[in-house]
Amino acid sequence: MILKRALHYAHELMADVLTTGDVAIDGTCGNGHDTQFISQLVGQSGYIYGFDVQEEAITNTKQRLIDHQLIEQTTLIHDSHAAIEQHIPDDHLRRLKAAIFNLGYLPGSDKSVITEADHTLSSIQSILSYIQKGGLVVLVVYYGHPGGEEEKTALLNYVSRLDQRHYNVLQHGFINQRNQPPFILAIEKK
Repeated sequence: MILKRALHYAHELMADVLTTGDVAIDGTCGNGHDTQFISQLVGQSGYIYGFDVQEEAITNTKQRLIDHQLIEQTTLIHDSHAAIEQHIPDDHLRRLKAAIFNLGYLPGSDKSVITEADHTLSSIQSILSYIQKGGLVVLVVYYGHPGGEEEKTALLNYVSRLDQRHYNVLQHGFINQRNQPPFILAIEKK
């Protein structure tokens, strides 16, 4: 397939911006796939902070990182991604190059525990205030669940108002697929 699905394209965007030694955030660890991928991109001289509100997600991610010998350059935080400033040291916030979020719920888990618009928007605003020029925030937006449509609407309203002199915002997704396919919002800081 030439056209990239959301997760594959999100990883491609991360690979385009992150290099060895960079600092990044995985705002929603989930089962650890993004955290693992980004840890490989930033290497042992870089660093990644992974957040999730579910202990199961932190446990799954930690095991994945241990299995792939990537735990040394990672801090996993059992808290909302809205709390980045409480958990990331200032020197790493100033070096922040990218962040990724898979919004919705943890696959194979309790579908009533979801990301929420107010936390997500707070996190994005914090990240955008720190992220380096040329840095990127990638949001994979899953919205086919209760509460998902509200988060999607809030995100689209917010990112569409970002000043084009300071940010480029891209929306990428399939428009002819059934069952509310995920889409990407990518915010590049100029």
